Amino acid sequence: MAQLRKGTLEYCVLALLQEEERYGFDLVKALGEVEDMATPQGTVYPLLARLRRDGLVSSEWQESSAGPPRRYYRLTAKGRRDLDLFIDEWQRFKASVDHFMEGRASGTTAS
Repeated sequence: MAQLRKGTLEYCVLALLQEEERYGFDLVKALGEVEDMATPQGTVYPLLARLRRDGLVSSEWQESSAGPPRRYYRLTAKGRRDLDLFIDEWQRFKASVDHFMEGRASGTTAS
């Protein structure tokens, strides 16, 4: 399960950014609100740096009323295209896995 989570984490972050820009700790909190997706800051911040280098997100420093300035991240056009492609692939992959899991859930096996 850890490998599955690791492989999908960047797309979960991109999905969180598709509606609004967010700062890093806000992303950490949002991931932590979903069972099995809690991710430490030490994983999220390097991921954001890589996504920025790859042109999938852009960032901008903004003043904060609650402390020091925060770096806000937003999805780029390239990031939106990559997310859309992943969603299409994920739906196909999920359907394939569900095909096998539904047989187990009903007590039958696929031949």
